[in-house]
Amino acid sequence: MTDEHAGAVLDIYRHGIATGDATFETEPPTWTRFTATRPPAHRWVALDDVGVLGWVACTPVSDRCVYAGVVEHSVYVHPDARGRGVGRLLLQRLINSTEQAGIWTIQSGIFPENTASLALHHACGFRTVGTRERLGRHHGRWRDVVLVERRSPTLS
Repeated sequence: MTDEHAGAVLDIYRHGIATGDATFETEPPTWTRFTATRPPAHRWVALDDVGVLGWVACTPVSDRCVYAGVVEHSVYVHPDARGRGVGRLLLQRLINSTEQAGIWTIQSGIFPENTASLALHHACGFRTVGTRERLGRHHGRWRDVVLVERRSPTLS
């Protein structure tokens, strides 16, 4: 993922936000803020002849050294590209890059209503840790968040 993908990445993020079940965010960040919080070594896009089909990126969960091997991630697929294996491809690429970097845990918070994302994560080796009930308010209502994680079998 490079600066040339900025418009498409933020547009795909905007589509995800519009579903109401992808994130607590209500608007995508600026590209400057997006890239500042997501390490370049673990940001990926899926491309075809037309352009960006989806993206995956992660952020460290903490700056404390004991959490150096733990990241939180997001994966978004353009609505026109869903159901084609793009999400699985992106998650696998993230798993590979993080394992090569010595990261042992990838986690994410997913709304329980986002059943497609939960299924994708489970298919890619993530497990449900639990549900964080009424974690935050979103569009005027409390939302639960399912915490999923994948522990590297080679780095644990």
